[in-house]
Amino acid sequence: MKVGVLLSGCGFNDGSEIHESVLTMLALDRSNAEMVLMAPNIDQMHVVNHYTGQEMDEFRNVLVESARIARGNIKDMAEVNAADLDAMIIPGGFGVAKNLSDYAMSGPECSVNPDAYRLVSEMFLLKKPLGAICIAPTMIAKIINELQESATLTIGEDQATADDINTMGSTHEKCSVTDVVVDKKNNIVTTPAYMDAKNISEAAEGIEKLVSATLSLVL
Repeated sequence: MKVGVLLSGCGFNDGSEIHESVLTMLALDRSNAEMVLMAPNIDQMHVVNHYTGQEMDEFRNVLVESARIARGNIKDMAEVNAADLDAMIIPGGFGVAKNLSDYAMSGPECSVNPDAYRLVSEMFLLKKPLGAICIAPTMIAKIINELQESATLTIGEDQATADDINTMGSTHEKCSVTDVVVDKKNNIVTTPAYMDAKNISEAAEGIEKLVSATLSLVL
C-alpha cells in the first residue's frame, strides 16, 4: 500500500507541524504502508524563527525544508500522480495555509498551489482516501468546492475556521482532539490535532486513528 504524505516545510509556524508529520509517518510505518513523502519545489512565503516567533530576513525552499523531516527521502510533488498512490495524508502546520495555499492571508477566498490542487483533485475524483490533519481540511474544502463538491470535515472546536469551511461549501463537524471525522461518501478523514491538542499525546491519539481510518478506506 502506497500512501503519499504531503509536507509543506519544517516547523509549525512556516511549514509542516513536525510532531504531526512524524506521528503520521510512525503510524504508517507501523501499518507496513510504503510512504511517498513529497512537497512542492517552491519558496516558502516567509521564514519564522521558532525560538522567538519572529519573522526572519531570509528565504527557504519548501521541498528542501521538508526533506529535513523526510531524512532526505522525498519527492518533488510535481513528479507524483494519483495513479502512484493508494491514499494521501496531509499533516497540518501553517505551511498548509502559507505555502500550499494562502488561506492564512485570504481565508475562504484563498488560492491553492497548482501542484497541491492537481494532486488533491486527482485523489478526490478517483475516490482515493484523503486524510487531513489540523488546518489541512481548509485546503481540502477549497479544492473540492472548486470541483463543485462538498464534504464533512473537522478542525475541532475553532469556530472561526469552522465557519470558513462552511463558507467554502463543506460542512464542519465538531470533533474531540482524540477522535476523527470520517466522510465515507468522499473517503476523507480529518482530525484536529494541534488545532486543539494540549500535548503530543492528545495529537497522537487522533492521528493514529486518522491513519487507521484512512488505510481502512483503501479498496
